[in-house]
Amino acid sequence: MHHLPFVLFGVPHQTALALAFIVPVTLAVATRGRPRAQRLVRYGFAGILIASWLAWYLISGMRGWLTLDNLLPFNLCDWAMFVLVFALLRPGQRSYELAYFWALGGTLQGLVTPGVPYDFPDPQFLAFCVLHAGIIAGVLYMTLALGMRPVPASLPRVIGWTLAYAAVAGLADWGLGTDYAFLRAKPANASLYDYLSPWPVYIPEVIGIGLVSALVYYAPFYFLDLNHAASRKARNRAPRLRA
Repeated sequence: MHHLPFVLFGVPHQTALALAFIVPVTLAVATRGRPRAQRLVRYGFAGILIASWLAWYLISGMRGWLTLDNLLPFNLCDWAMFVLVFALLRPGQRSYELAYFWALGGTLQGLVTPGVPYDFPDPQFLAFCVLHAGIIAGVLYMTLALGMRPVPASLPRVIGWTLAYAAVAGLADWGLGTDYAFLRAKPANASLYDYLSPWPVYIPEVIGIGLVSALVYYAPFYFLDLNHAASRKARNRAPRLRA
Protein backbone atom coordinates (compact mmCIF):
# COMPACT_ATOMS: atom_id res chain seq x y z
CA MET A 1 0.00 0.00 0.00
CA HIS A 2 1.35 3.41 -0.99
CA HIS A 3 1.48 5.90 1.87
CA LEU A 4 1.45 9.64 1.30
CA PRO A 5 3.84 11.50 3.64
CA PHE A 6 2.14 13.76 6.14
CA VAL A 7 1.92 17.41 5.05
CA LEU A 8 1.73 19.93 7.89
CA PHE A 9 -1.31 22.18 7.29
CA GLY A 10 -2.21 20.30 4.14
CA VAL A 11 -5.89 20.01 3.23
CA PRO A 12 -6.53 16.87 5.38
CA HIS A 13 -4.77 18.45 8.35
CA GLN A 14 -6.68 21.72 7.98
CA THR A 15 -9.92 19.76 7.68
CA ALA A 16 -9.25 17.96 10.96
CA LEU A 17 -8.50 21.27 12.68
CA ALA A 18 -11.67 22.87 11.31
CA LEU A 19 -13.91 19.94 12.25
CA ALA A 20 -12.64 20.07 15.84
CA PHE A 21 -14.47 23.40 16.15
CA ILE A 22 -17.28 23.16 13.58
CA VAL A 23 -18.69 19.85 14.85
CA PRO A 24 -19.24 20.88 18.51
CA VAL A 25 -20.81 24.20 17.53
CA THR A 26 -23.16 22.49 15.09
CA LEU A 27 -24.13 19.78 17.58
CA ALA A 28 -24.63 22.31 20.38
CA VAL A 29 -27.07 24.29 18.23
CA ALA A 30 -28.87 21.14 17.05
CA THR A 31 -29.36 19.77 20.59
CA ARG A 32 -30.09 23.00 22.42
CA GLY A 33 -32.83 22.46 25.03
CA ARG A 34 -32.98 18.71 24.31
CA PRO A 35 -31.44 16.81 27.24
CA ARG A 36 -32.00 13.38 25.69
CA ALA A 37 -30.24 14.38 22.47
CA GLN A 38 -27.42 15.94 24.46
CA ARG A 39 -26.96 12.72 26.39
CA LEU A 40 -26.76 10.73 23.14
CA VAL A 41 -24.14 13.13 21.78
CA ARG A 42 -22.10 12.89 24.99
CA TYR A 43 -22.19 9.09 24.89
CA GLY A 44 -21.33 9.20 21.19
CA PHE A 45 -18.28 11.35 21.85
CA ALA A 46 -17.15 8.99 24.62
CA GLY A 47 -17.51 5.97 22.35
CA ILE A 48 -15.62 7.62 19.48
CA LEU A 49 -12.77 8.65 21.78
CA ILE A 50 -12.34 5.18 23.23
CA ALA A 51 -12.59 3.53 19.80
CA SER A 52 -10.03 5.87 18.21
CA TRP A 53 -7.64 5.46 21.15
CA LEU A 54 -7.82 1.66 20.85
CA ALA A 55 -7.55 1.88 17.05
CA TRP A 56 -4.31 3.85 17.34
CA TYR A 57 -2.82 1.11 19.53
CA LEU A 58 -4.07 -1.63 17.23
CA ILE A 59 -2.67 0.00 14.09
CA SER A 60 0.65 0.86 15.72
CA GLY A 61 0.96 -2.67 17.07
CA MET A 62 0.24 -4.24 13.69
CA ARG A 63 2.92 -2.06 12.13
CA GLY A 64 5.46 -2.88 14.84
CA TRP A 65 5.63 0.72 16.02
CA LEU A 66 4.81 0.15 19.68
CA THR A 67 7.75 0.75 22.02
CA LEU A 68 8.08 1.79 25.64
CA ASP A 69 7.99 5.41 24.40
CA ASN A 70 4.39 5.12 23.18
CA LEU A 71 3.04 1.92 24.72
CA LEU A 72 2.08 3.27 28.14
CA PRO A 73 -0.76 5.81 28.61
CA PHE A 74 1.53 8.49 30.00
CA ASN A 75 1.05 11.16 27.35
CA LEU A 76 -1.00 14.17 28.44
CA CYS A 77 -3.50 13.47 25.65
CA ASP A 78 -4.11 10.02 27.14
CA TRP A 79 -4.96 11.55 30.49
CA ALA A 80 -7.10 14.22 28.83
CA MET A 81 -9.02 11.50 27.00
CA PHE A 82 -9.64 9.46 30.16
CA VAL A 83 -10.83 12.49 32.12
CA LEU A 84 -13.03 13.70 29.27
CA VAL A 85 -14.68 10.30 28.79
CA PHE A 86 -15.52 10.30 32.50
CA ALA A 87 -16.91 13.85 32.22
CA LEU A 88 -18.98 12.94 29.14
CA LEU A 89 -20.52 9.93 30.88
CA ARG A 90 -20.97 11.62 34.25
CA PRO A 91 -20.74 15.41 33.86
CA GLY A 92 -19.03 17.03 36.83
CA GLN A 93 -17.16 20.26 37.44
CA ARG A 94 -13.83 18.72 38.46
CA SER A 95 -13.53 16.31 35.53
CA TYR A 96 -14.85 18.88 33.04
CA GLU A 97 -12.47 21.67 34.04
CA LEU A 98 -9.48 19.34 33.91
CA ALA A 99 -10.48 18.10 30.46
CA TYR A 100 -11.10 21.68 29.32
CA PHE A 101 -7.62 22.98 30.15
CA TRP A 102 -5.79 19.82 29.12
CA ALA A 103 -7.65 19.66 25.81
CA LEU A 104 -7.10 23.28 24.82
CA GLY A 105 -3.69 23.69 26.44
CA GLY A 106 -2.24 20.34 25.39
CA THR A 107 -4.25 18.26 22.94
CA LEU A 108 -4.80 21.24 20.64
CA GLN A 109 -1.03 21.60 20.30
CA GLY A 110 -0.83 17.93 19.38
CA LEU A 111 -3.45 18.38 16.68
CA VAL A 112 -1.71 21.47 15.31
CA THR A 113 1.58 19.55 14.99
CA PRO A 114 0.64 15.84 14.68
CA GLY A 115 3.31 13.25 15.26
CA VAL A 116 2.23 11.00 12.38
CA PRO A 117 4.35 9.91 9.40
CA TYR A 118 1.58 9.53 6.82
CA ASP A 119 -1.30 11.64 5.54
CA PHE A 120 -4.96 10.91 4.78
CA PRO A 121 -6.30 8.27 4.24
CA ASP A 122 -3.74 6.37 6.30
CA PRO A 123 -5.53 4.62 9.23
CA GLN A 124 -3.07 5.93 11.80
CA PHE A 125 -3.61 9.49 10.57
CA LEU A 126 -7.36 8.99 10.90
CA ALA A 127 -7.11 7.48 14.38
CA PHE A 128 -4.79 10.25 15.57
CA CYS A 129 -6.92 13.08 14.19
CA VAL A 130 -10.23 11.61 15.34
CA LEU A 131 -8.85 11.15 18.85
CA HIS A 132 -7.28 14.60 19.18
CA ALA A 133 -10.01 16.50 17.34
CA GLY A 134 -12.59 14.49 19.30
CA ILE A 135 -11.08 15.54 22.64
CA ILE A 136 -11.25 19.21 21.65
CA ALA A 137 -14.74 18.86 20.17
CA GLY A 138 -16.03 16.99 23.22
CA VAL A 139 -14.84 19.67 25.63
CA LEU A 140 -16.26 22.46 23.49
CA TYR A 141 -19.58 20.63 23.17
CA MET A 142 -19.91 20.36 26.94
CA THR A 143 -19.09 24.07 27.23
CA LEU A 144 -21.54 25.22 24.56
CA ALA A 145 -24.38 22.72 24.98
CA LEU A 146 -24.32 22.03 28.71
CA GLY A 147 -23.22 25.50 29.77
CA MET A 148 -20.28 24.12 31.76
CA ARG A 149 -17.32 26.40 32.36
CA PRO A 150 -14.18 26.78 34.47
CA VAL A 151 -14.33 28.90 37.63
CA PRO A 152 -11.57 30.76 39.49
CA ALA A 153 -10.90 27.75 41.73
CA SER A 154 -10.34 25.65 38.59
CA LEU A 155 -6.92 27.22 37.98
CA PRO A 156 -5.11 26.02 41.13
CA ARG A 157 -6.81 22.63 40.88
CA VAL A 158 -5.74 22.12 37.27
CA ILE A 159 -2.20 23.32 38.01
CA GLY A 160 -1.98 20.79 40.84
CA TRP A 161 -3.20 17.91 38.68
CA THR A 162 -0.87 18.92 35.86
CA LEU A 163 2.10 18.86 38.21
CA ALA A 164 0.95 15.43 39.39
CA TYR A 165 0.85 14.24 35.77
CA ALA A 166 4.35 15.64 35.17
CA ALA A 167 5.61 13.78 38.24
CA VAL A 168 4.16 10.48 36.99
CA ALA A 169 5.59 11.03 33.50
CA GLY A 170 8.94 12.03 34.99
CA LEU A 171 9.11 8.90 37.12
CA ALA A 172 8.30 6.76 34.08
CA ASP A 173 11.00 8.51 32.06
CA TRP A 174 13.55 8.07 34.86
CA GLY A 175 12.75 4.42 35.43
CA LEU A 176 12.19 3.29 31.84
CA GLY A 177 14.37 5.65 29.83
CA THR A 178 11.32 6.95 27.95
CA ASP A 179 10.36 10.51 26.98
CA TYR A 180 6.77 10.99 28.10
CA ALA A 181 5.80 14.68 28.42
CA PHE A 182 9.01 15.44 26.47
CA LEU A 183 10.92 15.85 29.70
CA ARG A 184 14.11 14.29 28.31
CA ALA A 185 14.11 15.52 24.71
CA LYS A 186 12.07 17.56 22.25
CA PRO A 187 9.61 15.75 19.94
CA ALA A 188 11.05 14.54 16.65
CA ASN A 189 8.28 16.13 14.58
CA ALA A 190 7.88 19.87 14.02
CA SER A 191 6.32 21.53 17.05
CA LEU A 192 6.33 24.56 19.33
CA TYR A 193 9.36 23.04 21.05
CA ASP A 194 11.46 23.94 18.01
CA TYR A 195 11.25 27.59 19.07
CA LEU A 196 12.34 26.94 22.65
CA SER A 197 15.77 26.67 24.24
CA PRO A 198 17.76 23.42 24.28
CA TRP A 199 17.19 20.82 27.01
CA PRO A 200 16.77 21.25 29.94
CA VAL A 201 16.11 24.99 29.72
CA TYR A 202 12.96 24.45 27.67
CA ILE A 203 11.28 22.64 30.58
CA PRO A 204 10.71 25.79 32.70
CA GLU A 205 9.79 27.59 29.48
CA VAL A 206 7.07 25.01 28.83
CA ILE A 207 5.83 25.44 32.40
CA GLY A 208 5.58 29.18 31.83
CA ILE A 209 3.76 28.70 28.54
CA GLY A 210 1.37 26.31 30.27
CA LEU A 211 0.54 28.85 32.97
CA VAL A 212 -0.03 31.58 30.40
CA SER A 213 -2.23 29.31 28.28
CA ALA A 214 -4.35 28.45 31.32
CA LEU A 215 -4.94 32.15 31.90
CA VAL A 216 -5.72 32.69 28.22
CA TYR A 217 -8.31 29.89 28.12
CA TYR A 218 -9.90 31.16 31.33
CA ALA A 219 -9.91 34.80 30.15
CA PRO A 220 -13.21 34.66 28.18
CA PHE A 221 -15.08 33.56 31.30
CA TYR A 222 -13.29 36.13 33.45
CA PHE A 223 -14.36 38.98 31.18
CA LEU A 224 -17.85 37.50 30.89
CA ASP A 225 -18.13 37.57 34.69
CA LEU A 226 -16.90 41.15 34.76
CA ASN A 227 -19.53 42.14 32.23
CA HIS A 228 -22.30 40.42 34.20
CA ALA A 229 -21.12 42.08 37.42
CA ALA A 230 -21.11 45.50 35.73
CA SER A 231 -24.60 44.89 34.36
CA ARG A 232 -25.94 43.92 37.78
CA LYS A 233 -24.32 46.95 39.34
CA ALA A 234 -25.87 49.23 36.71
CA ARG A 235 -29.31 47.71 37.29
CA ASN A 236 -29.02 48.18 41.04
CA ARG A 237 -28.07 51.83 40.55
CA ALA A 238 -30.90 52.54 38.14
CA PRO A 239 -33.67 54.69 39.72
CA ARG A 240 -36.85 52.79 40.49
CA LEU A 241 -40.18 54.27 39.43
CA ARG A 242 -42.78 54.62 42.18
CA ALA A 243 -46.20 53.13 41.55
